[in-house]
Amino acid sequence: MSAPERGARPVRLAAAAIAIPLLLGGCAGESAPEPTPPATSTVVVPVPTPTGPPGTQAPVEPTTTPTSPPPSSSPSSTSRPSTTPTHRATPRTTPSPRATPSHRPTPTRSSARPSAGSTYPWHHEIVSTTFWVGEVFDPDADDGTQVYSTYDSHWMTAYGGCDGVVVGGTCSTEKRTAAHDYFPTSMTPRQNPFYLDLPFDDLNDRAAHARRGAVIPWASRAPYSSMLRDGNASLMKNRWVELRKGSRTCFGQIEDAGPGEYDDAEYVFGTDDRRPLNARYGGAGMDVSPALNGCLGFADLDGDVDRVSWRFVDDADVPAGPWTRIVTTSPAS
Repeated sequence: MSAPERGARPVRLAAAAIAIPLLLGGCAGESAPEPTPPATSTVVVPVPTPTGPPGTQAPVEPTTTPTSPPPSSSPSSTSRPSTTPTHRATPRTTPSPRATPSHRPTPTRSSARPSAGSTYPWHHEIVSTTFWVGEVFDPDADDGTQVYSTYDSHWMTAYGGCDGVVVGGTCSTEKRTAAHDYFPTSMTPRQNPFYLDLPFDDLNDRAAHARRGAVIPWASRAPYSSMLRDGNASLMKNRWVELRKGSRTCFGQIEDAGPGEYDDAEYVFGTDDRRPLNARYGGAGMDVSPALNGCLGFADLDGDVDRVSWRFVDDADVPAGPWTRIVTTSPAS
């Protein structure tokens, strides 16, 4: 879910609606020049050279794990009706003006191995919906567009355009396959296409921002401890998450907040496998990108029936894979 622009720069979705055709035009290959994106910092990690015949490339499959994630110690769930609304929208409050951005350190990478050393707790069987850069699912809602995210006011431009296909001027999703490393087929992304959101916005939600130092597990570690008083720095953006569905394991980076809730610390950082507060979209506790949708083998391209298990992982515990071809390192902007 996207948040509105912050501080002294309020967003008007009508203005975003005017800007969307220009951005989508660049995606669809029309004659209008593509807008110059703000500087983004990415780390391009080369994929090992395949051993097939010259001129071919072997697809990179998601990591497989024969066993399910370890059970949680004391599950606690809240029952709620399963609903399937047509819009994902929650009015947001306008946050305080933010200060100068801080630089996000470049993640390091380990060899291709399971992230068995992670000590973060698992969250089991969480409903996950799909979103994508450039999506506009409710033009009348404050958080009804993925043209921008809560951490990037120019997300679609920084990413490189519509993360999908443009049909009739609309940015739509598409099926992703291992043959293309689950990357989009109609554009070249400038940021990691393996992205997701979680319902804790430590930048723009006043309550979440106020308690982020107490609830985010890595807040006391360098370099995050020095970022706590920086009103423009997010401790969530670009963090890695490990996701499992059946025998498939994939990894992605946090690039937005939602769905539906923005201060659900008890679910996001809890150790008791708590259910998300959000009761919409089937009670979804995260959105994943089309790349993660394909990598995890979701049944629907844009539904609310797929469930995943997930946990945070540190940078050094992320194995090489299609999710490390491009690593997003740009700070909140």
